[in-house]
Amino acid sequence: MTCRDEVISAMVRLERRHGRHIFRLYEIVQEVFAKTDRYAESTVRTHISAHMCAQAPVNAAVVTDDLDRVDRGLYKLRHGRRT
Repeated sequence: MTCRDEVISAMVRLERRHGRHIFRLYEIVQEVFAKTDRYAESTVRTHISAHMCAQAPVNAAVVTDDLDRVDRGLYKLRHGRRT
């Protein structure tokens, strides 16, 4: 699985476990690391806050719009992104 896949899976697990859709950055990072240590923490954080966030400026070769930033440090999956 790619880092993107791990983040999406982590958010789906968090949603199912907690019954909510908005999570803090550190919660998502912790959930990714509960399943794998394949990626550096900085890589996971960058994916969430820059590469996967629809509101982030496009400054990388690969960007997606899987997440919405709803407030500072708070993210949710965009509609239809659940796996």
